Amino acid sequence: MSNAKDKRPPVAVGHVHLPVKNVPTTSAFLQELGLRQVFAKDTFAVLELRGGTHLIIEKSRKRTKAGTRAPVDFMVDDVKKARAKYAKMGLKPTRIKSGTIHSSFFIPGPDGWSFKITSSHTSGRPV
Repeated sequence: MSNAKDKRPPVAVGHVHLPVKNVPTTSAFLQELGLRQVFAKDTFAVLELRGGTHLIIEKSRKRTKAGTRAPVDFMVDDVKKARAKYAKMGLKPTRIKSGTIHSSFFIPGPDGWSFKITSSHTSGRPV
């Protein structure tokens, strides 16, 4: 059901799944990036992003090859500020690359995942 005053799109991404060997380590890392913890156990965790999308972190027996791109990009309002912040935190971000629509960089994370951090393109619209 739509509310005429609500200018956000009527559909959102609900859940994204990330299989990992070590749930607590990955959860702590992602919380450092700015995700909010909703639920956590040793084998399963739920982290929340702006807009309400939940990243489901679940223990997996499968090992991720180092440098594998995570199945989700994290969008930030100011990509230069975010990169500087993460560099100061010792997270080793790559250089920012500018594309046609986004500027982005990568951060190596736990369990072999590489996380893409990208600039926002909402053009000031509510999301």
